[in-house]
Amino acid sequence: MKSKASTPDEVCTTQQAAEILGISVSSVQQLVEAGVIEAWKTKGGHRRIPRQAVLSYKTAPMAGTAPGNRGTGGGSAPVGPASILVIEDNPMQRAIYERQIAAWQLPVSLSFCENGYQALLEIARRQPDILLADIMMEGIDGYEVVKTILGDQQLAIPHIAMLSSMTEQDLAARGGVPAGVVFFAKPVNYDELRGYLRACCAQRARQGR
Repeated sequence: MKSKASTPDEVCTTQQAAEILGISVSSVQQLVEAGVIEAWKTKGGHRRIPRQAVLSYKTAPMAGTAPGNRGTGGGSAPVGPASILVIEDNPMQRAIYERQIAAWQLPVSLSFCENGYQALLEIARRQPDILLADIMMEGIDGYEVVKTILGDQQLAIPHIAMLSSMTEQDLAARGGVPAGVVFFAKPVNYDELRGYLRACCAQRARQGR
């Protein structure tokens, strides 16, 4: 199955972002390059921008200001590392995630759960900023975990992604990718995953969380 990073309604092209913001495509590209609006690139080199990031920028007090003219927000407290929780039952895959994410030198802290039950307990104790959930696992699988989180306002997690080798047909039979959730097909395209995590960290830093 062709690798993809989310459902169409959840991401924008630079052209679509420009139309939403009422600015030029080149201005959107400058905002992305400056890290003001988070985005990532597909394997083919195309920018993909979370729609929520575009809407957040549009409603920000300084929206529309050129990247170079934005203030630094002097006096604001530094933002700590984003917490990532990975639900993965395969120890080899967990080791790969750990090695890859460490190599990207992102401002994150990483933890793992081996199954869905363990993950729900951990999320109830300490909600992560980013959740990466494998779908196919014994017992409570990643899909059930994600649906449980989305159905409970007390378990709000800003960024959720599901990763799986399931076919589109199998995924559709489970109800498809939930709204607001990003999907990565396995084998994972790590360039896309890195871009997604960078985008999550950028949004978190901008919001001061």
